[in-house]
Amino acid sequence: MNLIEEHNRKYKFFCDITGVAMKVHSKYHSGLLESAYEAAMKYLLEQQGYKVERQVALPIYWDNVPLDQTYRMDLVVDDNIILELKAVSFVDKAHRRQLFNYMNLTHMPYGMLINFGPKGLFSEWYQLYDDGKIEKVKLF
Repeated sequence: MNLIEEHNRKYKFFCDITGVAMKVHSKYHSGLLESAYEAAMKYLLEQQGYKVERQVALPIYWDNVPLDQTYRMDLVVDDNIILELKAVSFVDKAHRRQLFNYMNLTHMPYGMLINFGPKGLFSEWYQLYDDGKIEKVKLF
């Protein structure tokens, strides 16, 4: 197997998830609330054998003290992929920053930003490395 095939196989789940997002977008198009896309994504991913949790609580701590603030991650797939869903006109830095913060706080290695906006389906894939660096993943 060559390096490109090995790389693409390592990240096959990104393709699977993107395929599900395409299916959801082709059925619902744009204009719904994020929660509708979220419910459909959860259902279809579970049909493909993925373990999916919806609206996963992410508590915030100061040192070891829990604060009275909790974030909610849209979907967590197989305990290591965060899906941050949007239904906005365009994706900006704040949307990416939200995903990156979730990845850093949970130490989950993978994240996807998926937008079901009026300009069509949009997705970006990211990986968190041990040194805290987050990089965009590209398939060849």
